[in-house]
Order: sequence, then structure tokens, then C-alpha cells
Amino acid sequence: MIDLRRLNALAAVAEHGTVTAAAKALNFTPSAVSQQIGQLAHDLDTELLERQGRRVHLTPAAHILLGHVQTIQGQWEQARAELAASTERVNGLLRVCGVSSAIAALAAPATTCLEARHPHLQVLLREEESSDCYRLLLSDEADIALVLPTPDAPPPTDARFEQQPVLTDPQDLLVPVDHELAGSRGVDLADAAEESWIVKRHDNDSYTLLSVACAASGFTPQVTHEAKEWFAVSALVAAGLGVCLLPRIVPVPASHTVVRVPLIGRSAPARQIMMSVRRGSVDHPAVAAGLSALRDVADNDHASN
Repeated sequence: MIDLRRLNALAAVAEHGTVTAAAKALNFTPSAVSQQIGQLAHDLDTELLERQGRRVHLTPAAHILLGHVQTIQGQWEQARAELAASTERVNGLLRVCGVSSAIAALAAPATTCLEARHPHLQVLLREEESSDCYRLLLSDEADIALVLPTPDAPPPTDARFEQQPVLTDPQDLLVPVDHELAGSRGVDLADAAEESWIVKRHDNDSYTLLSVACAASGFTPQVTHEAKEWFAVSALVAAGLGVCLLPRIVPVPASHTVVRVPLIGRSAPARQIMMSVRRGSVDHPAVAAGLSALRDVADNDHASN
């Protein structure tokens, strides 16, 4: 019997190049990854890793096995979907992870819808950055991920996932109420090129989006203060410490003296929020119900805007 977690460990080494890098991506220790692959090698009675100097390389047998991994995983997910569909009602556990704004604006109301439509289905929500969401999908710790297509994210052609857009989320410029741009009906992002920016640089999808948007507008943002949670970011803007890009779906606290200014022009930034699942799982009744509820919430949000 092949353990899918062990296959994932081997695939991670192939993708990231080293056991250490694979362990970091999977949030395991290097020894745990080595043990998983060692047990897989024992199950198959063949060597999968070989040491060459200080580095470990995949054997020819490992490459042969990797050629079957995606097929094995996809068929396993399809089998789970067919078994779940054999019951008359949608039940069990649905685990949804995603970036904070998508959890708040999409997953939370979708969960309320699911509780009404399928009272026997339990939904668990988990806030994570996009890169961690993909890891959770691969390790079977999540069923649906709400992610942002950052430069280091798996491409739409990645055979391990099925991905589809759910919501286009425009970015606004958030400024203090007394800022010279506060009264504008719309500004170009380049108009804020000399501003001080508030964003956390590391482990934050928003920084990547800001960098890409500013580069498209011809400048590099000068980051002066770092914060990640939107409440903290908005508070710093209200204090006159800088400006930020704020996703349209993120609400502004009423107590914060800030103004949301729409960005216009050809380079006006917008996020594309994606729904991602493991390939083969899209027909699982719980997953299909979750995707449907998320689309309904996104459609209602789009109609209201």
C-alpha cells in the first residue's frame, strides 16, 4: 500500500531540489522527509535517493515513480469523490484555507450558506498565506484554498491542482483624511510614487502585489513602516504615517480617519482571487458544495459593487 504522504515527500524533493528545501516547503523537519522517503523505498523495495558528495539525488527509480505520482493522486481523489457521492446527502468535513481577506469576505459568508444548505456538513476555516495553502492542499490538510496568483505560486497548468478564478478584487489607495489625494475621485498609482508605504515585506502576499503594481507604474515603493493585519495598516495610515494599497473587499474601520481613493488608468492594480483544489477532488460532494457557495458569494459581491 503506497502512502500518499510519502509520495508527496518524494515529489517535494524533486520540485525543490534538496531534502532541506522540501522539508521547509512541507513544514516538516529534514529527518521526517528522509524517513518518509526511506519508508517509501522500503515499501517498493528499491532505492529512491542516493548520496553524491554532500548532496542527495533522486535515483532513476525515483524518476520513474514520479511519472506516476500525479496519476495515482488524481485517481485516489476521484475514488474518494465517487465514494462520497454514493450517499444521499452532503456530509463529513470540508476544510477551507485562504488569505485573510478572502476568508473574511468569501469563506465566512459561504460557510453560513453551507450550514443552511447542508446541515450535516461541517466546515472548518483556516487563514494562511497562499504558499502555505498549496502546501495544505498537497498534504491533505485542506480541501479548498482561496489563493492569490503570486509569481511563485503554482501556474494554472500545474497538474496537481484544479484552479479557477472566483473574484476580481480591485485595489484602492488608502490615505489619511487630510491627504492631498483624499478628495480625488480617482488617481493613477504613479501619483503616489513619492509617498511612504505601509506593508509587511516578508511572508505577506500583499507586498508582492504592491511591488508588481508599483513596478508597472514605473517606481519602487518606499516602505517606512511594516504591518500585515489590515486593522493595524489602516490605523497607521490614519495616524499619517504613510499610505497603502487596500483590497476593495477589505472594510475600513469606522473609527479610522482614512479615505479610500479608487485607482484608475491602465496600470490600476487588481487581485485575482483563485479557488484551488487537488486535482480529481472537484467532484467530491463536499468540495463541489463549497465551490458553489463561494461562487454564489462572489457573484453577490460583484453585483453589489
